Amino acid sequence: MPASADTPVSTSRSLLTALTGHQNRAVSAQEIDQYLDALDEPKRTTLARLRQTVLDILPEADQGISYGVPAFKVRGKTIAGFAAFKNHLSYLPHSGSVFPQLNDELKGYSTSSGALRFGIDEPLPAPLVEKLITVRLQQAFPD
Repeated sequence: MPASADTPVSTSRSLLTALTGHQNRAVSAQEIDQYLDALDEPKRTTLARLRQTVLDILPEADQGISYGVPAFKVRGKTIAGFAAFKNHLSYLPHSGSVFPQLNDELKGYSTSSGALRFGIDEPLPAPLVEKLITVRLQQAFPD
């Protein structure tokens, strides 16, 4: 079948998206909306609040789903994410070396190398989220 006049443009867009990972922000944000809409309360409200905190700190972040959970990227690098589980919520820094730099700030929280667990009705304090993001940004974009 011969290519139509539209083929090169749509192929280029698909290739560009595949190479850069950039998607339409509205579509990506909608993916997170759908993720949150599928949750029961109070998980939905707690994670919606975390999402807004992340966006307040990183207004330029691209939103989307990465590894099946909401994630926020800056210049193509995943900086933060979150997930809901049966009995807890998790903040995901997408780096195993963020938490060791914030030992004092994380006292009282359960952590693994890649997740900070918190209660389903206990939002993370905005100053803590800001510190987590700051450490991750320093790692992702060293001077």
